[in-house]
Amino acid sequence: MGLRITTWNVNGIRNPFGYQPWRENRTYQAMFDTLEADIVVIQEAKIQRKDLKDDMVLVPGWDVYFSLPKYKKGYSGVAIYTRSSRCCPIRAEEGITGVLCSPNSSTKFRDLPIDQQIGGYPKPGQLSSSIDEPTLDSEGRCVILEFPAFVLIGVYSPATRDDTRTEFRQGFLDALDARVRNLVAMGKQVVLCGDLNIIRSDLDTAGLPERLRKESMTLEDFFSSPSRRFFNQMVHGGQVVGERDRGREEPVLWDLCREFHPTRTGMYTCWETRTNARPGNYGSRIDYVLCSSGIKDWFIDSNIQEGLMGSDHCPVYATLGDMVRDGATKVPITDVMNRAATTEVMNRAGMFMDGANVPRDMVRSGCAKVPITDVMNPAGMFKDGKRLRDWSAKYLLPMSAKLIPEFDRRRSIRDMFMRKATPSSKSAFSTPKPEIQETLDSADTASRTQETLGFADAASSTQKKSSTPQDNSFSVSQSSAPPTPKAVALHELELALRKRPAELPASSNRPQKKKATLGKDSAKPGPGLAQSSLRGFFKSKTPVSDSSLNKETEGVNDVSSPQSGTQPPAEAARGKSPRDTPVADDVGAWLGDGGDAGLSKDGKVFDPIQSKESWSKLLGKRTLPKCEHGEDCQLQVTKKAGINCGRSFYACSRPIGPTGERLPGTEFRCRTFIWSSDWSGRS
Repeated sequence: MGLRITTWNVNGIRNPFGYQPWRENRTYQAMFDTLEADIVVIQEAKIQRKDLKDDMVLVPGWDVYFSLPKYKKGYSGVAIYTRSSRCCPIRAEEGITGVLCSPNSSTKFRDLPIDQQIGGYPKPGQLSSSIDEPTLDSEGRCVILEFPAFVLIGVYSPATRDDTRTEFRQGFLDALDARVRNLVAMGKQVVLCGDLNIIRSDLDTAGLPERLRKESMTLEDFFSSPSRRFFNQMVHGGQVVGERDRGREEPVLWDLCREFHPTRTGMYTCWETRTNARPGNYGSRIDYVLCSSGIKDWFIDSNIQEGLMGSDHCPVYATLGDMVRDGATKVPITDVMNRAATTEVMNRAGMFMDGANVPRDMVRSGCAKVPITDVMNPAGMFKDGKRLRDWSAKYLLPMSAKLIPEFDRRRSIRDMFMRKATPSSKSAFSTPKPEIQETLDSADTASRTQETLGFADAASSTQKKSSTPQDNSFSVSQSSAPPTPKAVALHELELALRKRPAELPASSNRPQKKKATLGKDSAKPGPGLAQSSLRGFFKSKTPVSDSSLNKETEGVNDVSSPQSGTQPPAEAARGKSPRDTPVADDVGAWLGDGGDAGLSKDGKVFDPIQSKESWSKLLGKRTLPKCEHGEDCQLQVTKKAGINCGRSFYACSRPIGPTGERLPGTEFRCRTFIWSSDWSGRS
């Protein structure tokens, strides 16, 4: 099986889980398995460093590298997930210019030693924008991983929203172009993938003629925009208007989807959600997987996955074959200079076996094929497609999110609860000595017995036990040797902790809050005497006589009363009476007997629901207009700048068609259009 690279703008790292098929198993591991990907490049993560969770970072069998915005919240963000069983990067960086620093380091990537750099950093003369380099890398738009085979660049290019972002966008694209060209010039292979926010040709967008007509543009003007000019000068087969720019004379990358589908129309990767354009496939192709010439033949397939929902974009992938030609493998010169018909005879004679009989000059062979895993992992991990060393945490790079302090040395969320307690020194709550064990057991038995007795019996039992000296001191007959002071202190502490729940209700020194004052304050409602029914909320507050109050509290003092039954000591201590417990009469009062609540003078009950229906009948219910399909229209708001910006209108709720036009008699959006201010339909 080959190795698949997938790029996907998810519009929020958790956004796909609201759609099928991701909502059934809401884990990233299941998502990546469904994508059948080994490297997943995600754009628009829209998350902050403090909001990273275990399920995002500690994905079993996967490593992850993030680049998140430094200042803006819920904005941009790029992540690259790599399957540890298939590939393992040897270097990782954040940002396109190399001016950022590795985690826990103050050294910029471009200032690291040569053997630790990825290289290809833009030079001062290659950047024409006035935007400084730290600003270009402050929005979390690029993650770069280097494998032995190639350098993978995952990007999220700025979009053209308004003129205020034009300079930043052009500066980022210039830095990207310089980095790619410098890496290729160094002899490294490059794979560039992500959301570039650029329409390459007229095949890559729907409704282009109508758009040009509305904007009074020609096709030549359309391709002369700075972003499209940059892109078409970078890729092979791009439509470049006029002469090429200086330093961009030669293309360096291949558009893999177009290489496998050169004339396919409707191969779009992004659709407008506001107009529900995806069902009619009225969109654009702005997500790409590009590669340099040296590894173009390694790819056996590339396509879009427009059927997978979860975002306003769809995934795009490119698959590397199982066996690839390794241009980095060195072989003896004689092995590649004597492969004619006589080679077999000469090899039988042993003349050129590994160049043994000639000078050992070595050359790079473009013919030798090796398993893809051999060139996608550090040296010595795979050999001839077989794993020699298992992946371990020692291969984690400083940029790995698994090394963030919150996630370091943890493999999964289960480890939070499965950690073994570290052995500590002898604490005050260690196991008691044998000489006091019997005393502790007797105290524990007494405490449990006290909890099971009635309130009055428990109180008398506690008083008797408190007068017994054996509860508070050690019996000499239980041990031949006197207990140590430390054991005595331990016994008293544990005895106090065990008896605390039983002492609270049995204590006679503490005042009874609800039974202490039975005078004037007893008429005030309090938390101890709960309302028996809803009627009590609307009754006047009249003083309660002592006789009625004594009847009310009689069940509290008499524990053995057959009417009240045995009451737990805790409830008696809080002053609760049997009336506090809901009974059948109270349930009936709640369901059917509303008392005097909401009664008018004539005895009728005020019903707010009936009143609302009466007002609705008086004013009339506003109905939605019907479109040409006979369906309810949808209320929308004008966002286009102009005098009508902000006005609401009714339009057909169906998705827009593949042409972008509203045509009658089709299954797509019809021509119905009604201003909301012009519609006053009432039922």
